[in-house]
Amino acid sequence: MYSAAQTPLYEIKANLFKALAHPARIRVLELLAAAPDTAAPVSYLLAETGLEASHLSQHLATLRRHGVVTSVRSANAVTYRLAHPKISELLAIARIFLLDSLADSSKQLRLARELPGGQPQGPTP
Repeated sequence: MYSAAQTPLYEIKANLFKALAHPARIRVLELLAAAPDTAAPVSYLLAETGLEASHLSQHLATLRRHGVVTSVRSANAVTYRLAHPKISELLAIARIFLLDSLADSSKQLRLARELPGGQPQGPTP
């Protein structure tokens, strides 16, 4: 067993990716990345995600626990912010990777359909 200081970096990275492993959390991060100063109040996040307040709260707690977002309370309002500007970059790189993968898949599908017998034939009348 490792102490917190001895935890290998790959385990820390895996925990980061576990924190990101939910569509709602990715949506929240994308909203924060697009927000002015990469910060937004909970009311905005609730409206944009359509999540119930309790569910959003759980997702935000997970992101906070893993150091991906920070929060500031001012009177009754809580504002969330990306904990590091590179999180926006991480999201952008993931988007590029996924779009490139989809483009490759589309190209492979098109090429497969161009092969003899590659296009499924419908029933003949």
